[in-house]
Amino acid sequence: MFSYPRILPVGETAFTVEFGDAVDAALNRQVHALDAALHARPAPGLVETVPTYRSLLVMYDPQVSRADTMRAILTEMLATLATADAPEGRLVEIPVHYGGEWGPDLADVAAHCGMSETAVIELHVQPVYTVAMLGFAPGFAYLLGLPETLATPRLATPRLRVPAGSVGIAGAQTGVYALSTPGGWRIIGRTEVVLFDPACETPFVLQAGDRVRFVPL
Repeated sequence: MFSYPRILPVGETAFTVEFGDAVDAALNRQVHALDAALHARPAPGLVETVPTYRSLLVMYDPQVSRADTMRAILTEMLATLATADAPEGRLVEIPVHYGGEWGPDLADVAAHCGMSETAVIELHVQPVYTVAMLGFAPGFAYLLGLPETLATPRLATPRLRVPAGSVGIAGAQTGVYALSTPGGWRIIGRTEVVLFDPACETPFVLQAGDRVRFVPL
């Protein structure tokens, strides 16, 4: 059995700090707490951090900070880290068209969950979700907070193209496609908000740690 948190080298220019081995909101808050601490008090040579569900990738410049120095800094931060150090993320409201051509899998999700399409929508817009991480494709937001009663398996055969802005469910997760890509999530709606624009100074609308509220149209 591993003891968490643990610091593991990733090549010669990064460490990953693991807080556990599950998709869990409490673990994710620890990830964001360390991320916030590193950016509030940047370590010498810090280049970039990448939060995931359960770990934080910390990239550094080895010409500025030695590996043992960076490990010591991370160890010290972890010793005093409190989950409360994770700042409350921005609240971003995303308007969504549910069902029909916007959400071709809404009926299937409703049938799987044993409820009406209207009930699925009402449940889906109820929580304020947390962006646990971005991944899979630029800007794809993995959200924590989906009601357990809406958990639905992925499609048996992924689609070759899922439109940008699609809001989907896969297992116990919900997420938003920022780009048009292949995908196997059950699409229940779509937003017209442009979530990824590489021409902008800040290309991603959503960032890890943000809070999201879906607004039905």
